[in-house]
Amino acid sequence: MFADTYQNRRVLVTGHTGFKGSWLCSWLLELGAQVAGFSLNVPTVPSNFEASQLRARLAHFEGDVRDRGALSRVIEAFKPDMIFHLAAQSLVRLSYADPILTFETNTLGTLNVLECLRQSAQPLAGVIITSDKCYHNQEWTWGYRENDVLGGDDPYSASKACAELIFRAYDRSYYQGGKGLRVATTRAGNVVGGGDWAPDRIVPDCVRAWSQGQPTLIRNPRATRPWQHVLEPLSGYLWLGAGLWQGEAVLEGESFNFGPVANTNQSVIELVSSLAGHWPGARWEVEPQDPGAHRESTLLKLCCDKALNLLGWHSVLSLPETVRLTAAWYRTYYEHGDAQVRALASQQIQEYVSRAAAQGLAWTG
Repeated sequence: MFADTYQNRRVLVTGHTGFKGSWLCSWLLELGAQVAGFSLNVPTVPSNFEASQLRARLAHFEGDVRDRGALSRVIEAFKPDMIFHLAAQSLVRLSYADPILTFETNTLGTLNVLECLRQSAQPLAGVIITSDKCYHNQEWTWGYRENDVLGGDDPYSASKACAELIFRAYDRSYYQGGKGLRVATTRAGNVVGGGDWAPDRIVPDCVRAWSQGQPTLIRNPRATRPWQHVLEPLSGYLWLGAGLWQGEAVLEGESFNFGPVANTNQSVIELVSSLAGHWPGARWEVEPQDPGAHRESTLLKLCCDKALNLLGWHSVLSLPETVRLTAAWYRTYYEHGDAQVRALASQQIQEYVSRAAAQGLAWTG
């Protein structure tokens, strides 16, 4: 799959200890890549990184993406062919509490990656992951397109919009003109799946509470998000990376949305209700509104026509299928621990690939 791009390819993943980063590393290893990761720490306990036993399966480098010297030394030592940049402060509520950390990590960190690419003496392909929240959210009912206005009313969203602006400046100033640097950005919808234990995310909040027989608290039950399984955007990242490596000029310097079809854009309460169907005894309560709390956006949708037209990519799973895979992972972890989740993750990747192949997606073969 992915045109055999990753077999024996040297791939560096920043943020490899996080939820999406650890799943990406697992998939890259299945594809035969030589993988290195660069992260400040393991962000949660438990973590998908530890549960998947990745520390012993890849080259693990600890460092802060805000430290350009440390990042540069890893790149010089590992000599990657490709870089996937996922390192970020990814929580909206934490961004209100610590805006400096958020802007430095998401904006300066991305700048450091782009500068290291610029300074590289060898050809490199890079996929810079930002967020669907980089758009100026006007709460409209149609999906945001890649050329819509960037912005953000909270520090997290604004930091991701800044990262996109920095990328565009670097691409137009330094990467074009046959210099061997082929880079693009991606903006994905809300991802769910096994192994996410971040605070203030609805699925981890649910499974933490339900595993202890407690009800979970829901802050904003009517808010809608482009929910998708973590493997959905990762397939887009990998296919985009393959195209960049192969020199497809139409992809260079571009940005791509990766999200679900429109009918998967459902509310928080619909997601929780679906997840509860796989968890006996699951209960929830609506948290009373704090009039002094920062308002969360209630509607966010993505238009993914560009990814469909230029990459032949679209999402594969329905929301019930996404929830089934997610619940199966957590149930396995809480009932059996780390011993079985690594094998389960591999099985879920293979199931996802099979479903994508059945739908004729180009990246599958």
